[in-house]
Amino acid sequence: MSQPPKSKHTTGQTQQKSASSRPFQYRPRPPKSAPNPIQTPAYSRSRRVPLILAGVTVFGISCYGVLVYTSLSRLPLAQAVPADVSDRYDENAASFDSDVNTIEKLAGINKRRKELTKLAKGDILEVSVGTGRNIPYYPLKECKSITMVDQSSPMLAIAKRKWKDEHPEYSRRIFFRNQSALDPIPSPSPEGFDTVIQTMGLCSTPEPEALLRNLGAITKKDGGQILLLEHGKSHYGWLNDYLDKTAPMHADKHGCWWNKDIGKIVEDSGLEVVKIKRHNFGTTWWVELKPRKGMKKEASPIEEAAGQEVVPQVAQKRWWGVWS
Repeated sequence: MSQPPKSKHTTGQTQQKSASSRPFQYRPRPPKSAPNPIQTPAYSRSRRVPLILAGVTVFGISCYGVLVYTSLSRLPLAQAVPADVSDRYDENAASFDSDVNTIEKLAGINKRRKELTKLAKGDILEVSVGTGRNIPYYPLKECKSITMVDQSSPMLAIAKRKWKDEHPEYSRRIFFRNQSALDPIPSPSPEGFDTVIQTMGLCSTPEPEALLRNLGAITKKDGGQILLLEHGKSHYGWLNDYLDKTAPMHADKHGCWWNKDIGKIVEDSGLEVVKIKRHNFGTTWWVELKPRKGMKKEASPIEEAAGQEVVPQVAQKRWWGVWS
């Protein structure tokens, strides 16, 4: 006998009862898609490096300035410091490198030394050699001969050891002279030196203009170059005030007057300016010079007494004023 069809109502009740009797199953939601990471443009990353370096430089100079300013209070107010403090280099020779290593790295001085020395070529003279901080950077393939001069024998002895360690293969064409750069310096060539280098030397001599004139006299008149890296007055008056206040203490300790007007010294020397660049708020001077055409060597007192004509220096326009 056929079964009667179940009613829709009965079937629905059965399905509802069967569904309610099933155990609860947790079904996790599908994970949301992760947002795409923000891509930092390459140019913005590249900008961070010079900003970080600039910040480190400013921080280093500030720390050094604070140390110097703090030390200033320890000096007697009536203390007199002579203009010639070059004898301090004899006393500080052993500790000089360790004293200046950190500040020169932070201020980028080592980089400037390397860039300047790489320009040297031919018969080279370096005056105010000190402990030889430029020695690692010499382009020996471009050097015909090298003469190194410093009046501090302890400093020059350290430079000699450095040269032997850095360039043991280059010994026949290197000459060391323990003398002042104000005195005549013999050149391997009768025309003079092709390149003259001085780094941080004008600050330590009481006669900077005379020193530059002497360098010009022993530099080749055709194609010769004089390369200077010096520290002196800044672009800013507030910083110059600080340098002036701390200069006696700094000179007495380190043998360097760091508040000299390098632009005025170069102007008064009578040499021709090829290029000037300034760094570290204007206190680091990069100067390229050459002997001025038609400029005669100054007559000695003996020549003047003999009645020879002394040619006065031609007044120059204050080209350096734009940087002051």
